[in-house]
Amino acid sequence: MPVKKAIAQSEPFSLSQIMSFPFPTQLTASPKGSQLAWVINQRGVRNVWIAKGPGFRSVQVTHYSGDTGREITNLMFSPDGKFLVYVLGGDHGSNWSEATEPDPDSNPEEPELQIVSVPVSGGKPVVLGEGDSPAIAQGDDRVAFINPNDHNIWWAPIDGSSKAERLVFDKGKDHDLQWSPDGSALAFVSNRGDHSFIGVFRTKHDPIKYMSPSTSHDFYPRWSTDGSRLVFVRRPGTGGAPQSPLKHHLKPWSIWVANASSGIGKEIWKSPATLHGSYPGTDGGANLHWAAGDRIVFLADIDGWPHLYSVDLNGGKPLKLTAGSFMVENVSMSPDNSSVLYCANTGETNGDIDRRHVYRVDVNIPNATPLTAGNDIEWSPVETGDGQTVAFIRAGALQPPLVTVQSSNGGNARPLDADLIPSDFPTGSLVVPRDVTFRSDDGFTIHGQLFGRGGSESKPAIIFVHGGPSRQMLLGWHYMHYYTNAYAMNQYLAAKGYIVLSVNYRLGIGYGYDFHHPDEAGPTGASEYKDILSAAKYLQKREDVDKNRIGIWGGSYGGFLTSLALAKNSDIFKAGVDMHGVHDWSTIMGRELDAEDTKGYEKFDTDEILKTAWESSPVAYMDKWRSPVLLIQGDDDRNVPFHQTVDLVQRLRSHDIPFESLILPNEIHEFLRYESWIKAYNATATFFDKKLK
Repeated sequence: MPVKKAIAQSEPFSLSQIMSFPFPTQLTASPKGSQLAWVINQRGVRNVWIAKGPGFRSVQVTHYSGDTGREITNLMFSPDGKFLVYVLGGDHGSNWSEATEPDPDSNPEEPELQIVSVPVSGGKPVVLGEGDSPAIAQGDDRVAFINPNDHNIWWAPIDGSSKAERLVFDKGKDHDLQWSPDGSALAFVSNRGDHSFIGVFRTKHDPIKYMSPSTSHDFYPRWSTDGSRLVFVRRPGTGGAPQSPLKHHLKPWSIWVANASSGIGKEIWKSPATLHGSYPGTDGGANLHWAAGDRIVFLADIDGWPHLYSVDLNGGKPLKLTAGSFMVENVSMSPDNSSVLYCANTGETNGDIDRRHVYRVDVNIPNATPLTAGNDIEWSPVETGDGQTVAFIRAGALQPPLVTVQSSNGGNARPLDADLIPSDFPTGSLVVPRDVTFRSDDGFTIHGQLFGRGGSESKPAIIFVHGGPSRQMLLGWHYMHYYTNAYAMNQYLAAKGYIVLSVNYRLGIGYGYDFHHPDEAGPTGASEYKDILSAAKYLQKREDVDKNRIGIWGGSYGGFLTSLALAKNSDIFKAGVDMHGVHDWSTIMGRELDAEDTKGYEKFDTDEILKTAWESSPVAYMDKWRSPVLLIQGDDDRNVPFHQTVDLVQRLRSHDIPFESLILPNEIHEFLRYESWIKAYNATATFFDKKLK
């Protein structure tokens, strides 16, 4: 749906224009009433916004300025709706933590990870303490959180009137704080390394009560509506005979319910002993909720697709709430816990497998109903505490993401922050990507989005490869900041005269369990590279593509596949941009195999594993690599070791392979600063112009 008058432009728009869109995240609703809150990131400046029904006029609550690279996450209302609490700083998408917080703007003062509160009615934000993962109790004026130094639970007054102090000492590394409905007890996960417990704290005079403690990993605690019981997920503890990563293995799990006072628990559901029954690897994992009527809602891949189920508190056969060849994401409960809001890549519009729409289903009846439909993409649905309004974030092929509200019964949707789209944003100059499919040589159907501006002459083409690899690119602006930036970049490349093909290769989500978990993928054989080759062959057959000028770019896992393409097939891929990619799987696998909990006499064939990992890596094919490459990475990357790029540079030099590099000091994997994205994308476009034009 159009929200801005199209800007007529006869020449390609600038990168800064296409990257100027406001990106909303952290959409949340107050437990009572009709308040909404969210975070807007515009050109690297992040701030909190609110809107209150029935008018839902957007109001900016915080007034941070500057492209400092400090995240705003964990946004939540206090139970009475008078305060907002959030976390300022950190890297919440990292694979591992570091002793220091990210410092992407190279501030000479060491940054902190901070718990912050701000009155909804207005006022200055107040830092409550150093911490993460806040939780606010009903009827209490204090915020509990995890201190990053001792990993224990601390708390502070929500107005910042006194200093934070430790609330709970626990031997483990605590996380996932969950207050009981009346605020009298706090459940949490105590991670002990090879096992974890669900603990319940009541007062400083009562010992912590652990729920049915065992050698297992227990996590995802959720309270019953009366606060007497807890439901949680149980998985086996770390150990047993070593399992070779070259094969698929079951990842069994179960759902338990325990008495919160006695700690006595019982199993109410157990996953089937099949690969499809393994613990889900999609958004939210088990998505566990205690629903009305003592129904337990969860997500599982039992039939080969991530679907919602509910099971009675006392066990029995679970009821399948959603069904079909689609996946469920972004699960949230209605205020009365009687129904589930979720997103799914299905609908009546052609190409919906590469979109998201919002649905509702009752917790005890499989009566899924669409709340949105059409050519747009919707995600992050929440329902206001009064049950009158559903809010979500909506985007299209042309319209960037906007917070949107509509009646809980559907219809009359309207965006709240359209005025934040700059007047020179090039809506009218964008292209609508087309859904295309092609077959890999081993029989996989691969989906892609094709960006092109027409014309009779053949043009250079560029393949884009997403990261993750558990991701899916869509037929429009994306719900993740990293990939909505990538969508903008693909639009920019199309505006510069390239044919761009974004490839959803195997290992990605959205096409079922077997597509998500293929054989011999990644460090066990890189079978997904066949899909990248099939994409190139598809382009070579197009009359509008110059088959001698095909490039490739991608970040993270996409960076790995970019370098693998250049190393194995410089005859096809004439230039590539590798952003923070993996180049040598054997070094990463070697560290995992040498971890403390796998050491011992009993071994599997480590040599075979490392050999396979090496042969799945770009560095194994340096003798074939001829095409030029641009390497981009921040040196505080907490997802892919920076040494992967340092090592590759030495190999490129020794083989006289042309390369360029852009190194961003103190930046992380998903660049925190807008300036970093602009530098990286400008360098990418310039590199391709030099090599492919």
